[in-house]
Amino acid sequence: MAKAEHKTKATELSVAAYIAAQAEPRRSEVAAINALLRKVTGVEAAMWGPSIIGYGSYTYKYESGREGTMCQLGFSPRKAALTFYATSGAAASDEGTAVMARLGKYTTGKGCLYIKQLADVDQAALADLLALSWQSMNVRFPD
Repeated sequence: MAKAEHKTKATELSVAAYIAAQAEPRRSEVAAINALLRKVTGVEAAMWGPSIIGYGSYTYKYESGREGTMCQLGFSPRKAALTFYATSGAAASDEGTAVMARLGKYTTGKGCLYIKQLADVDQAALADLLALSWQSMNVRFPD
C-alpha cells in the first residue's frame, strides 16, 4: 500500500504575498508576528502548505516508521484565532509555565497555542514563549 503524502510541507509560495492578501486588521497582526519570529529565530519564513508561515525545519519519525518534515516553529492566521505551532514543549517547562502566566488571553491544544487577536496578549511574554519554543525545538531536533 502506498504511503499517504504529507499535506503540510514547504512550498514556493511567497510569504510576503500571503501576508499582503490578509484583510485588516489580521494583516497587521500577521506582519507583526512575522517580524517577531524572524527576530526570534534568525531565519526567513517559508510557506508550509497554503496557510502556515514557518521558520526552520526538522525531520520527525514515529514508532510506526512514518516520517516527515515540518517547520520548527510556525503560525497561521486562522479565522477563529492566530494559531502557533510547536509551542507545547516550551510551555510545559518551568520557565514556560511562568511565561504562560504572563501571556494573557489564550487557549491551547495539542502542540498549539491559540490567540484570538494579538492585542489579547502581552507582547514581551509572547516573544519569550516563542524564543523558548525555538530553543526547545533546536534541542529536541538538532541539525
